[in-house]
Amino acid sequence: MPSEIPRMKREMSRYSVFAVAREAFRDHQGWTRAWGSPEPKRKYDVIIIGAGGHGLATAYYLGKNHGIRNVAVLEKGWLGGGNTGRNTTIIRSNYLQDPSAAIYEKARSLYEDLSQDLNYNVMFSPRGVMMLAQTEHEIRGYKRTAHANALQGVATEFISPARVKQLCPIMEIRGPRYPVLGALWQPRGGTARHDAVAWGYARKCSEMGMDIIQKCEVTGVRSQGGKVVGVTTSRGDIDCDKLGVVVAGHSGHVADMAGFRLPIESVALQALVSEPIKPCMDVVVMANTVHGYMSQSDKGEMVIGGGTDGYNNYTQRGSFHHIEETVRALVETFPMISRLKMLRQWGGIVDVTGDRSPILSKTPLENCFINCGWGTGGFKAIPGSGWGMAELMATGYSPLTEAFGLDRFSEGRFIDESVAAGVAH
Repeated sequence: MPSEIPRMKREMSRYSVFAVAREAFRDHQGWTRAWGSPEPKRKYDVIIIGAGGHGLATAYYLGKNHGIRNVAVLEKGWLGGGNTGRNTTIIRSNYLQDPSAAIYEKARSLYEDLSQDLNYNVMFSPRGVMMLAQTEHEIRGYKRTAHANALQGVATEFISPARVKQLCPIMEIRGPRYPVLGALWQPRGGTARHDAVAWGYARKCSEMGMDIIQKCEVTGVRSQGGKVVGVTTSRGDIDCDKLGVVVAGHSGHVADMAGFRLPIESVALQALVSEPIKPCMDVVVMANTVHGYMSQSDKGEMVIGGGTDGYNNYTQRGSFHHIEETVRALVETFPMISRLKMLRQWGGIVDVTGDRSPILSKTPLENCFINCGWGTGGFKAIPGSGWGMAELMATGYSPLTEAFGLDRFSEGRFIDESVAAGVAH
């Protein structure tokens, strides 16, 4: 029937230097909307709940890799308004466990050409990521990871304190409490613009005829005979053949609607930026001993990330004591930040599993799939997560997601990155 026929592709202006020059001569009146704002149809082949980076990437690769384009992406708020727009934009793949390294390296490699693929500048900056070793235990751990990365085909190396100082001159490496004893260095890690990643995926999804429906809260998951048949939303019932749940910190809530439980807990993770200053740092530094990490944005702000709150919550604020603890520790390693003013602070709701690794899996409800549990490492994984999740939903199997199934918790096949890295980032 007509409501089930996929909508035609939407014509999009191709972004280029020539397009910018052309529009400059006509007061930029010729640009089309980046993505549509349609009313929901009665039925789709696939519904994705969550218009963050992971949900939009899943929809995009369903269309690009598998030709599935009768897709709706439902978002209760605004596109990219959750964790995708509330992180510190770090991209790396130097994980110890093989399944983790595989999916994060897939993501990192896709980030390399993502701007060209999406025809949207995601501002990927492979400036390099160093993870400081500030205890003897960390030296042993990072050297072990460097050896594992060599076997996995991930380019990393353990570097000396002198090399750390050369790469980041503003760092004080002789701190009395937290001396820098070396670092695990990934030269092709870096950062990207978080909003642009969501916007770029959304634009391409809309171009393929997919519906991105904002302000459409899912209030129920409908099933029949143990199989998903659709969702109930604030804008009416919508039927589907397959359902993907990609809602980060609210995953447990949606899973409860679908009739199953998840081994996750939700906590707030927070970050802050300083007032903008002149360029002084062109790498990303992570100091896991003090649980702080820092980079400098293109606008000159020092972007500082901290830890998760010690109690379960659904706030997007965080608590003051974590900011105080993080900045107090980082001031010893970066004395110059003691003179900066905080410009703004924010929090995101992260969903954390017991082994600090994600869940990309089929669920007890047939044709319902779940992508959650990324904890504090979700942004860096967006392209790889979307690639694997799309493959799982389209074919029932993906080598990228095989190890991250729900059944690993009942079978004891943990992918323990918290013990391996000392921190879940």
